[in-house]
Amino acid sequence: MTNYYEVLDKNLVAVDCVIFGYDISDKELKLLLVKRKFEPEYGKWTLPGGFVKKDEGVLEAACRVLYQLTSLKDVYMEQSYAWGDVDRDSGGRVITISHFALIKTHELDPVMIEASVAHWRSISRLPKLIFDHRRIIDRAYKELIDRIKVKPVGFELLPEKFTLVQLQDLYEAIYQRKIDKRNFRKKIISMNLLEKMDEKEKETSKKGAYYYRFIPSRYEDFKRQGFYFNLDVQ
Repeated sequence: MTNYYEVLDKNLVAVDCVIFGYDISDKELKLLLVKRKFEPEYGKWTLPGGFVKKDEGVLEAACRVLYQLTSLKDVYMEQSYAWGDVDRDSGGRVITISHFALIKTHELDPVMIEASVAHWRSISRLPKLIFDHRRIIDRAYKELIDRIKVKPVGFELLPEKFTLVQLQDLYEAIYQRKIDKRNFRKKIISMNLLEKMDEKEKETSKKGAYYYRFIPSRYEDFKRQGFYFNLDVQ
């Protein structure tokens, strides 16, 4: 009897990683991009990615790609979308599963990033990318905006300690617009998810602003009590 699988068309399966990082100094949301190292489209800007190996799952492949580029593990990552247009890749029939990740830029080893020929580029000033990678980014960016409204994933982009000003700067960088300071602080403080520290940040002002840190256990209690995270502010 003929093996049914043997007569089917074979397609390549890949993963592409939309890696978001936040530059707390520039107050910009950025993407980690690389230059393509093979044809077609050699030397052009691309998302970090690779083909799924026969002995690994799709998420495992995405984590491998991210680790090889950044040496980071256990970062926030979620699957975004499956891209399967017949002519999306001029090199062959490739179906890619996109993922987006949130990383703390200060945790990256600059030597490793330089060796990988990776570059941070502002989300508002992206270069021309190969294939459908701009569509992949646009979808992941929209998903990020949707997530930060209803989940505390924004803290994945900040250092362990931050000021309320720095937290608001992050949300404004993601939303790409100004938000009301009083409304923002009222909402985040009312959820009781932050712990105020005794230390102050004094680099940007003489008076200084208190540092805070996010307490994940409080968020779990918050959910168990039937409350929902909501930072959809104007």
